[in-house]
Amino acid sequence: MGLKLVTQVGVSMAQNAVGIVGLGNMGSGMAQTLLRHGYKVFGVDLGAEQQQAARALGVNVVADAAALCRQTSVILLSLPMAKHVQAVIAGADGIMAHAQPNTLIIDTSTSEPEVTRSLSALLAPTSHQLLDCPVSGGPAGALAGTMVMLVGGEQDAYKRAAPYLDVLSSKVVYMGGSGNGHAAKLVNNLLCAAHLVTTAEAVALGTKAGLNAQDLIAGLNAGSGRSAISEVNFPLWVLNDEFNSGFTMGLMRKDVGLAKNMIADLGMTLCMSEQVAQVWADSEDNLAADRDFNHIVKNCGLGE
Repeated sequence: MGLKLVTQVGVSMAQNAVGIVGLGNMGSGMAQTLLRHGYKVFGVDLGAEQQQAARALGVNVVADAAALCRQTSVILLSLPMAKHVQAVIAGADGIMAHAQPNTLIIDTSTSEPEVTRSLSALLAPTSHQLLDCPVSGGPAGALAGTMVMLVGGEQDAYKRAAPYLDVLSSKVVYMGGSGNGHAAKLVNNLLCAAHLVTTAEAVALGTKAGLNAQDLIAGLNAGSGRSAISEVNFPLWVLNDEFNSGFTMGLMRKDVGLAKNMIADLGMTLCMSEQVAQVWADSEDNLAADRDFNHIVKNCGLGE
């Protein structure tokens, strides 16, 4: 089952409150999209700067998970790592400790499939539901409501979440059981990481052979060598030296590392993936975690 559930459901008083844990670039963008569609948004974040910015947008910022749970039974997570998701859901003062009955948790983080499955199992005896809904599209997509979501979890939870997912995304692909969304996202990000490396090397080869980089990218995009990296990343952020996609080296290194771990856990040997993972791991020596992830091209023939 792969197509987006298209709903035309109005926002009723009973379902118009949505909570967000994590009000950074992605969480803030999703909050603004939900606000535009008539939802009342409550949010929580540890950062004072993020709290202030969210308040200015119209988000009702609350103190903690307990306060958030008092306001809504639909909660989105936008967090950096699996350990943060675990703490927010199952920690001593987390969502499980304070949730209203039948709370729906929509995790938009790029997390670890097995962590998601363990949390889903933990929630199973309760009335609560967890969906893993990692997203693609960056802060711009979150703000515009044009993200792509890969969803894992129970079918009834997926159907319940459809009105919110439709508002936040341009395409939703249901991947099956719990953790499958996160597994698919790690595969996607590994491929994205590989395409950045191979496209950078291709452009380096072409320019060394006397080709203009912009012309080469246009040619590749007209042929079978194209990818989202050549069609989007290179024109928008690489060839013009903007490097401001909103996604960092640190986050992509984390995702590639998780994909590498998944390969090892499944007992597989994938030679190209291993080489790509090594390129990204080695980049820690000269590309700081807070730099735009497209800077990896500097280590792949397009050096500064």
